[in-house]
Amino acid sequence: MSSGLPLERALTSLSDEAEKAPERELVATLRAEVNGGSSFAKALSQQPREFSSIYVAVIGAGEQSGNLGLVLERLADDLEEQQALKAKLIGAALYPAIVSLVAVVIVLFLVTYVVPQVAHVFAGSKRALPLLTVIMIGMSSFVRSYGWLMLVAIVIGAIGARLALANAEFHEKFDAAWLNLPILGRLSRSYNAARFGSTLAMLAAAGVPILKALQAAAETLSNRAMRRDAQEALVLVREGAPLASALAQKKRFPPLLAMFARLGEQTGQLPVMLQRAAKQLSTEVQRRAMQLATLLEPLLIVAMGVVVMLIVLAVLMPIIQLNQLVK
Repeated sequence: MSSGLPLERALTSLSDEAEKAPERELVATLRAEVNGGSSFAKALSQQPREFSSIYVAVIGAGEQSGNLGLVLERLADDLEEQQALKAKLIGAALYPAIVSLVAVVIVLFLVTYVVPQVAHVFAGSKRALPLLTVIMIGMSSFVRSYGWLMLVAIVIGAIGARLALANAEFHEKFDAAWLNLPILGRLSRSYNAARFGSTLAMLAAAGVPILKALQAAAETLSNRAMRRDAQEALVLVREGAPLASALAQKKRFPPLLAMFARLGEQTGQLPVMLQRAAKQLSTEVQRRAMQLATLLEPLLIVAMGVVVMLIVLAVLMPIIQLNQLVK
């Protein structure tokens, strides 16, 4: 589009280059709608599972302003930035998750298989076993006897939590409590604020009216408590309050976002300043996530080593005690 290719030919090229049949059929459907006289935004709105309301709003504004190519480029850049941020957050959490899973598997194996073998060997001994060994044997017996009940309780708890989160009021309270957590809460707040600011900047730059842009940007917030704050800020803006003032009244949003919004309103460069705020918040999220992952990795390894060491000591102490008696 930016090179001057007509929309119908651009869609034809996309359809020809699509590697998967569903993608090819989707683009072909869009092309048929456009050839039938529909606008591109209207054609996209017919596929709500594939294209969100933000897609439709941004592209509709681009068609009305005659800058569809530029708007599409901004939309693509925004999507790439969001995907890059998600990938970095997932990458930061992946290694600690793998270490934790391996640690749980190793500990369960030692407790359910190795420790019972030791208990069987020393079962006929009339000498008192070391306290650590007695504790480990008791834990092993409990896990082997009631492990399935623990598993059932975990599954029931997970199902109950899922059902509870299906309730909108409870989900909002849970999200509000999540934001109050020391580290994870700040990460969640910055991540949602970055996404909100980036979407709002993109919509405003595309020429979408500020009220409609605020409504669409609020829908992108995964945290429902912050989404409620964004919707309340929308009401304040509709009543005549400046955007910066409305955001400043909502303490869950970082002050940085309101400050940049104020600068943007004063200089007439609101989309630019909102995008800068979003970029800075995104950088902060990445930095804090990497710091947290860097801190968790050695802590998890040390914790796993300590647990395994205790189990090994519980196994070796009776053997050492028996060896001393033989001598």
